[in-house]
Amino acid sequence: MSHLVRINLLDWRAAAREAKRKRFLTLLVLAALVSVFIVGILPMLYYNHLIDAQQSRNRFLQDQIATADKQLVEIRALQKTREGLINRMRIIEQLQQSRSSIVHYFDQLVATLPDGVYLTGLTQQGDTTTLDGVAQSNARVSDYMVNLDDSPWFADPRLIVIKSSENGPQRFADFTLTVTSTNPNAPAEDTSQTTAPGATAKSP
Repeated sequence: MSHLVRINLLDWRAAAREAKRKRFLTLLVLAALVSVFIVGILPMLYYNHLIDAQQSRNRFLQDQIATADKQLVEIRALQKTREGLINRMRIIEQLQQSRSSIVHYFDQLVATLPDGVYLTGLTQQGDTTTLDGVAQSNARVSDYMVNLDDSPWFADPRLIVIKSSENGPQRFADFTLTVTSTNPNAPAEDTSQTTAPGATAKSP
């Protein structure tokens, strides 16, 4: 015989059961792998995505905060510059006002002098001016104080001391008085403004 006859002695039912068992094991392994992926890997990937997204938002917020801080520094620098410019403008305005006020101050100081009264010294501290002078009589000093009180640039004249002196046959009254300097051109809210910077002057 040229051909041998092969006979499978295994029961076909046993082969079918073996094949079914193998398929079951294969499906069981696949189900286990899928379960591991769903339970373990997929949540980890999801949470990693959430962490990355939150970190990205945090970096964006940090960048925005840094930009805002930089802008705040610039704004504060601009505010300081603005305040400095405003202060300079106010100083310039005050100097311009005081320049004209000084002229009125000394003009009124001379204009209020009656005949027979001479000033020998002037001292100013703040709004208070101390005047030293010589008058031909006490009445002349009284006239001078009345003139100062009537002037819009002076107020509240007060006699500090007055004493008589003699120069040959002539008698004189040496006096010292104080008067408050005012500025009628000052704004309404500024009730008293120094019309001249603090100075001390003595006649030779």
